[in-house]
Amino acid sequence: MPDIPFGFSLPGAQPPDPSDPQQMQQFMAQLQQMFAGPGSGPVNWDLARQVAQSQLSAAGDPAVNMFERHQVEESLRLADLWLDPASALPSGIRVAAAWNRNEWIYNTLEVWKKLCDPIAGRMVGAMGDLVPDEAKAQLGPMQSMVATLGGALFGGQLGQALGQLAAEVLSAGDIGLPLGPTGTAALVPANIKAYGDGLEIPEDQVRLYVALREAAHQRLFGHVPWLRAHVLNAVETYANGITVNREAIEEAMSRVDPADPESMQAMALEGIFTPEDTPQQKQSLARLETALALIEGWVGHVVDSAAGDRLPSVVQLGEAFRRRRAAGGPAEQTFAALVGLELRPRRLREAGVLWAAVLEHRGVQGRDALWGHPDLLPTDEDFAEPQVFAQGTADWDISELENLEKNEGDQGEGDDKKA
Repeated sequence: MPDIPFGFSLPGAQPPDPSDPQQMQQFMAQLQQMFAGPGSGPVNWDLARQVAQSQLSAAGDPAVNMFERHQVEESLRLADLWLDPASALPSGIRVAAAWNRNEWIYNTLEVWKKLCDPIAGRMVGAMGDLVPDEAKAQLGPMQSMVATLGGALFGGQLGQALGQLAAEVLSAGDIGLPLGPTGTAALVPANIKAYGDGLEIPEDQVRLYVALREAAHQRLFGHVPWLRAHVLNAVETYANGITVNREAIEEAMSRVDPADPESMQAMALEGIFTPEDTPQQKQSLARLETALALIEGWVGHVVDSAAGDRLPSVVQLGEAFRRRRAAGGPAEQTFAALVGLELRPRRLREAGVLWAAVLEHRGVQGRDALWGHPDLLPTDEDFAEPQVFAQGTADWDISELENLEKNEGDQGEGDDKKA
C-alpha cells in the first residue's frame, strides 16, 4: 500500500505572534472553531465535512448541468427496463438523481457516521488513557479537551479520506454499501466521465453500465428488507474487533505543538487501528466479506445478463468493474488505512459463478428467492462447490420459505411487545 499522508490544517491558520493581541485573538478563534463539538459522538463531523469540501474545491467539483441530469435519468430508466426480465425483484428506484462530488458526501454522511463513530470512539478513549492519573486530577474539566482534540483530528483526516472517495465513486452504491437515502438512485457524472476516459470506452456506455449496477443495487436493498441492517451490522461487528495501537497514538501526538496549528499537519492516524488476530475476528471478517461478495456478485451477474448483446462493451466493462471492486482504488486504500476496514469483496468472482449456477438450476425466480431470508443464502464454504449448492437449493420449496418469513415476523412482533 502506498504511503498516504493524512495531515490537515485549519484553513488560513498561521502560528501567532504572542506580542500581537489581534493575531492571538484570531488564533484563539480558530482553535475555538476547531474544538467546537459536533453535538455528540467522538468525531467532529462538521470539521470532516469542511475538510472534504475544501479538498474537493481545490481539486475541482464540476456542477451537474441539466443535460447531464437528463442523461442520468434516461440511463436509469433504461437500466430498469433492461433489468425487468433479468431479476425477479421489482424496481427499487423512487428518485433518480445526478450528484456532484459534494452532494455525494452530503447524502452519504449519515451512514458514514454509523460506520466510523464506534472506531473513532476507541481512539478517543485510548488518547484519554495516555494522560497519567495525576495529570488528570490537575486538568480537571479540561480533560474533555483530549476527547475534543481526538474528535477534531479524526474528523479532519476522515474528511480527507471522504474527499478522496468522492472524487472516485461513480454512484451512490458504488462500494457495495447502502450509503444513500433509501430509494434514491444516484450517479456522479464527472467521475463517470473520468473513469470512461481511462477505459477508452464511450461515455454513454459507461454511464449505462453504472446505471445498471445502481438500479440493481436499488432492487436488492429496496426489496430485501433485512439486507441493509445485515450488511451494516456485519461491518459494525468486524469494526468492534479492531484494536487501537496506543504506541502509534502516542507517537503521533508527540508531534503536535499546541502553540503551532501547522504542527497538526504532522499528525497521522494511519496504522493506529489494527484487526485483532483472533478466531472471532477472522470469522467476523469472513462474514463481512461473504456478505459483500454475495451482493456484488449478484449485481454483476444480473447486470451482465441484462446487458447481454445490447451493450457493445459489456464484457470489457464487466471485467474492468470486477477488477476495480476486488482490488479497491486509492481512495478505498486511504479509508482502509485510516479506520482499519477494507470495503471490498475479495471473493467476487466465486460469487458470480455461484449465482450463475443457481440461475441454471432454479431460474430467475428461484435464484432471487434466496434473498427471502438470510438462512437461505450461500455461506463462505458454498463458494468452493457452487454446483452442489445450486442443486441443493432446488430442495427448498415456497412453503419452507414462507415458514421462515413467518417465524422471522413473529420474532419481530415479540421483540416489539417486549420493548
